[in-house]
Amino acid sequence: MSYFVYILANGKRGTPYTGVTSDLPRRVWEHRAKVAPGFTSRFAVDRLVYFEALDDAESAIRREKRIKKWPRAWKIRAIEADNPDWRDLYEGLNK
Repeated sequence: MSYFVYILANGKRGTPYTGVTSDLPRRVWEHRAKVAPGFTSRFAVDRLVYFEALDDAESAIRREKRIKKWPRAWKIRAIEADNPDWRDLYEGLNK
């Protein structure tokens, strides 16, 4: 089973949100559908701009916590290293 650390944003260089899940397509859909009130609903953060796959939950949670502590500039650099246009990567998950 894979676990995912992901970053959502509300636009290019917009507000970043970092999370962790074992089902990335479902979790991104939940953010888009605003299933739960909170940060992503309040700030319309629903564009998947970055993700990493890890082998176990413990590693994924550690990585998420590390990324959450990063300065904003580091998050932007990580996103733009693989996704310079901040494309929404969600569509590619369901293929």
